[in-house]
This record gives sequence, structure tokens and C-alpha cells, in this order.
Amino acid sequence: MADNLSDAGPVSEPLDLVKLLLDELVFVKLRGDRELKGRLHAYDSHCNLVLGDVDETIYLTEEDDEEDNSQEVRTVSRKSEMLFVRGDSVVLISPAPSR
Repeated sequence: MADNLSDAGPVSEPLDLVKLLLDELVFVKLRGDRELKGRLHAYDSHCNLVLGDVDETIYLTEEDDEEDNSQEVRTVSRKSEMLFVRGDSVVLISPAPSR
């Protein structure tokens, strides 16, 4: 990713920031307690995304016992080679945190 925003041209609209993330590893938060981490290949004005080499994490909440109303969070992970994400489910797009 460019270290200096002026190298990529002017940023005048929010989606101009997404343009800087093309071909970069991104973190995408979706509605329904889902998260994606993958390489951004394409996007459009509706925030539809095409991601490659995707790691998807789904957070499932399960009730342990009805007496004390406690909940347990379980995660399910899966990988996809290529994924299309509909824009109306996207909550956040950001550069993936480096480990």
C-alpha cells in the first residue's frame, strides 16, 4: 500500500480510499457476525467486492443453559479461493492488520 496518499492521486470521495487497497490484503467486517480477510481484486460503487485467497470467520452465539442465560461464542472458519461479497452486507473495509 502507498505510504503517502498523494502518490495515488487526490482522495475526494470515500471509495477513493478503497481504490488504494486494490491488490492488498484487506479485513472486511460483514453483517451477521462475519469477518473476511483476503486480497481485494475488485469493487464497485455499491461496495460489492471480489476477494481472493479468503479466510472467513463466522461467530456463532449459543446459549449454554436457560437457567443462567449464559452464552458461548463459537467460531467457524473456512477458506475460499475467490469470493463475491454483496455490498449491502459490508460494514467495514480496512487494511488487514499485519502480524
